[in-house]
Amino acid sequence: MRYSLRQLQVFLAAAHFENITRAAESLSMSQSAASSALKELEQQFDIQLFDRIGKRLQLNELGRLVRPQAESLLAQASELETSFSQHLQPGHLTVGATLTIGNYLAVDLMARYMLEQPQAKVTLDVENTAAIASKVLNFELDIGLIEGELQQPDLDVLPWRQDQLVVFCSPEHPLAQRSEQALTDTDLLAATWILREKGSGTRQTFDRIMTGILPELQVLLELQHTEAIKRAVEAGLGLGCLSAVALADAFKRGSLVPLQIPHRNTERWFYFILHKQKYRSAGVQRWIDLCRQSVLQS
Repeated sequence: MRYSLRQLQVFLAAAHFENITRAAESLSMSQSAASSALKELEQQFDIQLFDRIGKRLQLNELGRLVRPQAESLLAQASELETSFSQHLQPGHLTVGATLTIGNYLAVDLMARYMLEQPQAKVTLDVENTAAIASKVLNFELDIGLIEGELQQPDLDVLPWRQDQLVVFCSPEHPLAQRSEQALTDTDLLAATWILREKGSGTRQTFDRIMTGILPELQVLLELQHTEAIKRAVEAGLGLGCLSAVALADAFKRGSLVPLQIPHRNTERWFYFILHKQKYRSAGVQRWIDLCRQSVLQS
């Protein structure tokens, strides 16, 4: 074989950081050793994988073409090493989750996974849908769990579980007295709203729900965190619209009140997203299985 796994590690680190010094640091190598490994890889095949722009390394067309294959090969090599030492048990995972999933569902799933695999570690990255999709595309995450619809040719988007958004208010809000009655579009337009930020799956679904009246809605605040939205609505600043998963405890306590909008479709799906060219380890498959089992048990 005319290349080494170490050379591929340097290539992928350089592709990620676009800088050989930072790539070397991430691999605990000297800069000269990393530079030599990358140079030897290119010389062995008489190719160039990067365009050099000052100190910046930018993948060229060939580099972009072979990067997914290199990622997959290293992932398989890593799993093989794990299999030798752990007898084919699922190993470490890097999981991305959007805020609703990350805050209300993913921690229990992590606990179940690590209970099954005591030596395994799950790293959880909680961000909005756009950020999670970007990291899966860039091979920074093994799998993403998202709330929003996504059209990306390099990603597999697989349905996981159904969800529903719920409009809600504080118990002191005038509309709370009509919690058993259906609100009209006139009611929705007269209210002020506290919403998730653009780029989030929840906001994407809300915008779809409010098709036809969206430009006329009075949006007072756009916040990144569901708990901040709930606190703002509890304080009487307006109506909110979040996942039923995020609101269940508040409805039980009576600190928030659900409102009815049956004339608008508030259902949506949670999804798995995976890079089409990234190797799917036993750990990724076990994570998906646990996620699907959790729906059957809920």
